[in-house]
Amino acid sequence: METWQIFLGVILFALPLTLLLFRSRKTGGGGTRRPIPPGPPSFPVLGSMVWLTNSPADGESLLRRLFARYGSIVSLRVGSQLSIFVADRRLAHAALVERGAALADRPTLASVRIMGENDNTITRASYGPVWRLLRRNLVSETLHPSRVRLFAPARSWVRRVLLDKLRDESSSGGAAVVETFQYAMFCLLVLMCFGERLDEPAVRAIAAAQRDQLLYITGKMAVFAFFPSLTKHLFRDRLRTAHAMRRRQKELLVPLINARREYKSSGGEPRKETTFEHSYVDTLLDIKLPEEGDRPLTDNELVILCSEFLNAGTDTTSTGLQWIMAELVKNPAIQEKLYEEIKATTGDDQEEVSGDDIHKMPYLKAVVLEGLRKHPPGHFVLPHKAAEDMEIGDYLIPKGATVNFMVAEMGRDEREWEKPLEFSPDRFLPGGAGEGVDVTGNREIKMMPFGVGRRICAGLGIAMLHLEYFVASMVREFEWQEVAGEEVDFAEKNEFTVVMKKPLRPRLVPRRS
Repeated sequence: METWQIFLGVILFALPLTLLLFRSRKTGGGGTRRPIPPGPPSFPVLGSMVWLTNSPADGESLLRRLFARYGSIVSLRVGSQLSIFVADRRLAHAALVERGAALADRPTLASVRIMGENDNTITRASYGPVWRLLRRNLVSETLHPSRVRLFAPARSWVRRVLLDKLRDESSSGGAAVVETFQYAMFCLLVLMCFGERLDEPAVRAIAAAQRDQLLYITGKMAVFAFFPSLTKHLFRDRLRTAHAMRRRQKELLVPLINARREYKSSGGEPRKETTFEHSYVDTLLDIKLPEEGDRPLTDNELVILCSEFLNAGTDTTSTGLQWIMAELVKNPAIQEKLYEEIKATTGDDQEEVSGDDIHKMPYLKAVVLEGLRKHPPGHFVLPHKAAEDMEIGDYLIPKGATVNFMVAEMGRDEREWEKPLEFSPDRFLPGGAGEGVDVTGNREIKMMPFGVGRRICAGLGIAMLHLEYFVASMVREFEWQEVAGEEVDFAEKNEFTVVMKKPLRPRLVPRRS
């Protein structure tokens, strides 16, 4: 049994008198109001009893059992915090779109407070002026189509890096491609973030620091949601480790930030041929926080925002690529149909797939959408917080409750998708059930791999571009075949994203000389 479970169990059994605190919720004036969603028994202040026998890391399997028992919306308590989980797409639309403003806030993370950090990031900020400023800056100054076009040479360079590494690995038999995907996407995101094409050792050092910290936070820091005033002492070694990881990030990223300061102060004159004219950091250096006296962002805030940018665009995209390519390995007829579309669009003489080409490939888009439907990299969205009491379906969502949504369950719902566990891109072509599906969820929610509503992923457009561009490039260059003894296994494993438990190891057969 894990330490946190022993800790929680001792408290639960040492305080049996807390049972006396149970009481029914009533409104003032004697009238009753809608109940909160059902869930397993819980102790006030201490939380749901299921945490005695279930780890937060196994939360998804626990929730599936609870949905089977209680219905498509359930409640759990983590300490004194009420958390509500929604698996129904119509309820999700009612909550995130029809009542979007009421659920646009974020809960405060105990681990962030214990680390001494603030919430001045796009993913963590409350729904207010700081969030609007940071998100508007990202969308208009880095992710706007005119800015995305500036990074076309970067994508072309990363395409060559990716294909060269895959070519080298294919000569030794089955290639473990996920690490190559992660490295290539990190090359691209580091360049977009810092405006500099770094060498391989530098990229790998940043990638290792980012990944180590990300996995540590998701795997080891959840305990601070239970009685942070106590757990910060009981688990102080974890805090020391987390602080050391943040210091390592600063050692690697602050010099790159300072290099862009110098670049901007010199009037934007490239120092060398690997320097790009625009970067995400450039835009962050121009930000002033009007709510805090027009001060600029601190180095700590810049590091955390850069870390957020790298994590958001690297792990999710590399995970999506692995799942999509695994499906193409397992479904050679679909892969061949996709290859024929790519070949017909680009011809044999064209050096690479261009950004314009991918807009002419409806089957490519269908393959990517089907991959995201069946294998969304994140099975939950980032948590929302109710800004006011609100009613969803037959239940009350109290002000301050944390609300989350089951992304994978909606995309695999057999009531909405015929044979949802089959990989069938044709469903997104004209006449299919997914024709014209709106991944933003504004009209209706059938799948929501990027979330929906006011906190929808700001990088939706560029994520689709990267997935389509790199899938097309890899299929054009290689035939992806299954290897005897390394058959594709679609079992899942929770990390920061939901990855393949058994990493994909295909045989890559070059299609072009």
